[in-house]
Amino acid sequence: MTLIIAEAGVNHNGEEKLAFDLVDAAYQAGADIVKFQTFKAKNLVTADAKQADYQVANTQKQESQLAMLSRLELSYDVHHKLVKHCESLGIEFLSTAFDSESLDFLVNDLGLTRLKIPSGEITNAPLVLQHARTGCDLIVSTGMATLADIESVLGVIAFGYISEQTAVPSETLFQQAYASKAGQLALKRKVTLLHCTTEYPAPMDEINLRAMDTLGRAFELPTGYSDHSEGIAIPIAAVARGAVIIEKHFTLDKDMEGPDHKASLEPQELAAMVVAIRQVEIALGSGVKSPTISEIRNKTVARKSLVAVRNIKQGEMFTEENMSVKRPGDGIAPINFWKLLDTPATKNYLVGQLLNEK
Repeated sequence: MTLIIAEAGVNHNGEEKLAFDLVDAAYQAGADIVKFQTFKAKNLVTADAKQADYQVANTQKQESQLAMLSRLELSYDVHHKLVKHCESLGIEFLSTAFDSESLDFLVNDLGLTRLKIPSGEITNAPLVLQHARTGCDLIVSTGMATLADIESVLGVIAFGYISEQTAVPSETLFQQAYASKAGQLALKRKVTLLHCTTEYPAPMDEINLRAMDTLGRAFELPTGYSDHSEGIAIPIAAVARGAVIIEKHFTLDKDMEGPDHKASLEPQELAAMVVAIRQVEIALGSGVKSPTISEIRNKTVARKSLVAVRNIKQGEMFTEENMSVKRPGDGIAPINFWKLLDTPATKNYLVGQLLNEK
């Protein structure tokens, strides 16, 4: 089954109650995982870092990233409460760490065994290496990346998985780890790549779902899709193309103040997406082309047989004028039309009677 990640992100606006409500909404929608973002704003951005254009547009406020993100932090205490709440519901808690301190907290304090590396961090080799050295399974989002960027980050991850903790990192060792049998095996066991378009919302003509296929062919790893498009059509299409993970932002209300609300699904939309994905999974089937149980029941009704369209006496020759093809399909198959043509009938037939020649 496709793993569905409901991305709460920072749509809690830094409020504990909203964070809990988002967990409840994700659970009620049928998501497998609810994901947040864990960071210390002071560790993440400089005082002068500017907002992205979409953040200014969505918040209608121009300020530094530091000011914006400081309001969106969740305390470690709230994280603990959210984990317990997720456990009580049976939905997995996940969070993206944007700095070393936050990653250490997620792994060594909260005990997470699955981690997400976001698109903006895949060139952050020290943080990526720290992720890999935890030994956790990794979901790696590839927005803004070239194939070379992705190969580079996979080299760092492979090195982190197979090297000693005391090994001194270098680009050469990253490349060697990626090329090694042990490194490739570790990647295949532990890493999933997500295609992604890093824009909020992502324009339809920039989504390029076929790039998901390219990732799978290039790196021979499981692939999924992190979606920032409007609506639910694109993640559903991604599942039909073989996505093993779907990640989608959601909010309680698109009109809330904050950078990501407007590019997020509301709870009823999230639930509709989950239902549609599960339907697509069922519809994909086994790939074996053969009549289904329902089709077998319908074959007699839908298909046709050879039938007499005039009274035919025993010994009379079958002709194009006295036989034709009509429903139902439980008589002689129409493929035998030419075989019977100009041969004598072995019995009498009335108009409308199915032919029954041996």
